[in-house]
Amino acid sequence: MSEKKIIILVGDGMADYPMESLGGRTVLEVAQTPNMDFIARNGTVGLVRTVPEGMSPGSDTANLSIFGYNPKKYYTGRAPLEALNLGINLAPQDVAFRTNVVTIENQVMQDFSAHHIDSEFAKALIDEISVLCSDSFEFYPGVSYRNILVWRNYPYENIPHTTPPHDIQGKEIARYLPTGDGSQELIALMNRAQKIIVESKRLKELKKKHKGNPTGIWLWGGGRKPRIHTLAERFGLFGYTVAAVDLIHGIGRAVGLSPMKVEGATGYLDTNYEGKADAVLEAVANSNFVLCHVESPDESGHEGNVGHKIKAIEDFDARLVGRVLRGLELFHDWSLLVLPDHPTPITLRTHTADPVPFAILKKRDGKFVQNNQICVDKFSEKHASQTGIFIEQGSELIEWLLR
Repeated sequence: MSEKKIIILVGDGMADYPMESLGGRTVLEVAQTPNMDFIARNGTVGLVRTVPEGMSPGSDTANLSIFGYNPKKYYTGRAPLEALNLGINLAPQDVAFRTNVVTIENQVMQDFSAHHIDSEFAKALIDEISVLCSDSFEFYPGVSYRNILVWRNYPYENIPHTTPPHDIQGKEIARYLPTGDGSQELIALMNRAQKIIVESKRLKELKKKHKGNPTGIWLWGGGRKPRIHTLAERFGLFGYTVAAVDLIHGIGRAVGLSPMKVEGATGYLDTNYEGKADAVLEAVANSNFVLCHVESPDESGHEGNVGHKIKAIEDFDARLVGRVLRGLELFHDWSLLVLPDHPTPITLRTHTADPVPFAILKKRDGKFVQNNQICVDKFSEKHASQTGIFIEQGSELIEWLLR
């Protein structure tokens, strides 16, 4: 496999629904994406189900599929995957929970990201609520609003049922608080943390200088450390992940990949696309596998912001996909996959489990390998559905890259 290069570029949440305001088109159809259109014209295009039926449509389950792992078999929860990338040691009896810094006002979830709180401000907040730590509970800062709670020696058999905060924006939180084993302890932590955050003089001063409007935390996505065979063991693949979020690097570490950190990678519209593209090409030169993830289309979908999402997709295409395509001209044997992990429709402002479009461009001995039955001139949901290619189990998509 050392001569063949596998490259995957994920535009988180790019897929969407047709909108009246866009003339019955999706944002992918409206966005100017000449590079992804080039891949579609010269490669293989279809639809893939990245979220198995019956499972929650999260970036965790969807990206596990893209890495080549069936979530029904390997998924244990979102938080333990992120904890892996933060270097947090999880014993078999420990449970990790995602700790979002959020804005809750009048018991309504106003913003799941505390208005995209910056990482320095979020770290200071985690320091403030660390007075809640004990032999059982430990808080760890991550990136922006994405942080971790570890419950050591979790005393229950079942993990509490929790709701992602991005699913309940604008809704009263009472109906969506944790339920089941351990839920009362989690609710008590959230209530105590909220009091500390609201009353903290230090955080009030930092708010004047930093981005974000934090009023509390939200605990969700609990799970135990997963046990996974690596990509090297399964396919002889070794390489890197390029991302701004701990989830992607955490999955990567679980499957034997190394994280490449990019300065200025924010997980938002202002992320360093060129730095990510250059990291991808560096990884290609030194390995046979790299997955690059861009968060900004998903964030724009959660915001319900059409303009931001179109810009995020166009930047993804021009500044990442195009730059990678030009850099790949130096190599003669590679497979490039471009896709969203799941839809994040503007009208819903949350994830759905609908199949997503994918496009694969392969180069063998300096020539493109095309498999489309019909001519496709645009990368979009509609065009992908016209090819007749549908992969029911997303974890099998990696095998299409290896053939």
